[in-house]
Amino acid sequence: MEANRLQWFKTEEREGKTVVFDPLRRRFVALTPEEEVRQKTLYLLVERLKVPSGLVAVEYSVKVNGMDKRADAVVFGAEGRPLMVVECKAASVALTPAVLDQAVRYHSALHPRYLLLTNGVAVYCFKTDGAVLRAMDSLPSYAEMQSACD
Repeated sequence: MEANRLQWFKTEEREGKTVVFDPLRRRFVALTPEEEVRQKTLYLLVERLKVPSGLVAVEYSVKVNGMDKRADAVVFGAEGRPLMVVECKAASVALTPAVLDQAVRYHSALHPRYLLLTNGVAVYCFKTDGAVLRAMDSLPSYAEMQSACD
């Protein structure tokens, strides 16, 4: 393994529960069904879409209508501007309009160009076109996200 590559999917048993090491948060977290989807999605972002690991914030605090909420992940551009908000659900959770509404609220608070919604079974990516979110046919690489926001 290369020295600069992150170690993914390292699990341990602690106090009778399975935990997984999150290389972005640099700590072990409970391996819930939603966390499993989040870890697979983070892997996709960093290893496949080439998002620099230092530009992904996990469980990012967002103010929505004056209330503190947490987006599962936010991808930032090199200049610190949010490029994508990511919402993950457990595989058993259907991606209903209500789930999309939750993700859209985070998107509206942060104003990134992209929104990614997944339950590990289905993956939906949207791109803003003015005030409209348009479904995409494929996931953008980090370079594509950056160039779309220039």
